[in-house]
Amino acid sequence: MTKPIISVENLGKRYRVKRPGMREGGGLRHAIEAGAASLWNGLSRIVQGRAPYDRIAPEDEFWALKDINFEVQAGECVGIIGRNGAGKSTLLKILSRITEPSTGRAVLRGRVGSLLEVGTGFHPELTGWENIFLNGAILGMRRHEINKRMDEIVAFAEVDDFLDTPVKHYSSGMYMRLAFAVAAHLDPEILIVDEVLAVGDVQFQKKCLGKMSEVAKDGRTVLFVSHNMDVISAICQKAIMLEKGMVVSEGQKHDVIEKYMATVSSSQKNSWTGNIGDQYLRLHHISVLPLSGNGLRTDSELRVKIIIGVEVNVLGLICAVEIFNKSGTRFLFSNYDDMLLPPVTSVESGIYSLEMRIPPNIFAAGFYSIGIDLGIHNQRRIALDAARIDFQLENVSGIGRRYPRHDNVVRPCWEWNVLKISDANESAPDLLKCKS
Repeated sequence: MTKPIISVENLGKRYRVKRPGMREGGGLRHAIEAGAASLWNGLSRIVQGRAPYDRIAPEDEFWALKDINFEVQAGECVGIIGRNGAGKSTLLKILSRITEPSTGRAVLRGRVGSLLEVGTGFHPELTGWENIFLNGAILGMRRHEINKRMDEIVAFAEVDDFLDTPVKHYSSGMYMRLAFAVAAHLDPEILIVDEVLAVGDVQFQKKCLGKMSEVAKDGRTVLFVSHNMDVISAICQKAIMLEKGMVVSEGQKHDVIEKYMATVSSSQKNSWTGNIGDQYLRLHHISVLPLSGNGLRTDSELRVKIIIGVEVNVLGLICAVEIFNKSGTRFLFSNYDDMLLPPVTSVESGIYSLEMRIPPNIFAAGFYSIGIDLGIHNQRRIALDAARIDFQLENVSGIGRRYPRHDNVVRPCWEWNVLKISDANESAPDLLKCKS
């Protein structure tokens, strides 16, 4: 029986939590005692064949991953999904050998190419050309092998005019394009990709997704983390769902995605208030309400309200509403500046309230989720999975009540005209010849 290309057994990662009032140092004696204890603990665990880690009091520890077990066969494309803080990025860092596990082990039987963060594996002082050779050498490739792939890498990354420039001068989009091109084209048996592809423009994202599909079809293995269930559905055969550092679902992608969406929906309401984001943009509120007092119904005009904080002046603000069905497929996307000219506009710092209205008699009855796509055009996206809200539309207007078995998402109440054009004894083909 063929061995799996990735085997993860009882994998765990533990971190020390710094709590208020914890002693920083404690003097030279304390440092020597702590160092000796750590060394002895590490050596004893190595002798026992276990990964070394420091002794940490239970109240001062945090398990980012715990008891992770799964296998991936060669040629499979597997999506890793879960909410923020579930342990997805930690898992990929362990598989990429960037960080060591605290317990268990991960066996990878093949050359690994990874793209976890913008610039991972690149030296900022080296040029793009030199970094391509550096990454190839890390993967164990010979110079002639790298030269053979050089033209493909440069053409894919679209940075040929800047190959002799140190990458520290690259924009985040250029950095990401070259990093992905290197990771995908230097023949790794295993390609590990975190959701850094959101940095690029839409056209390049499509190129990357197409390349990952091509890599999987060539018999290589892909592990892909994303919050976009459409992408997971499109390129993956299987999915693994993490929650609080543990695997809670594994199997066919549609089953795992449905369970993930049910978990997200069950923990959310039709409004959310908080403060998440970064030093550029922050999200404070999102809600969906009917404009009238009839409640959330198929015949209600809906209002989606968003409050964001723009921390600095921004060129190319993206604040869009994404609506998903119960299986997690995004079927509607509307950006606030779709009607603005020019399309890339400047927004001054401040707090903004944005409102989008959805006409009545558009959606069928059922469960839906709303997410916010917040970012800066071609520069950054903010993961807002924690702020996704859900709502349910009741069907009281007649749309779809007679034929509820049809599993539609959009059920508009179009205008129909009915006109009798003949008696029943006339021939329909003859009527079509002379009437329109």
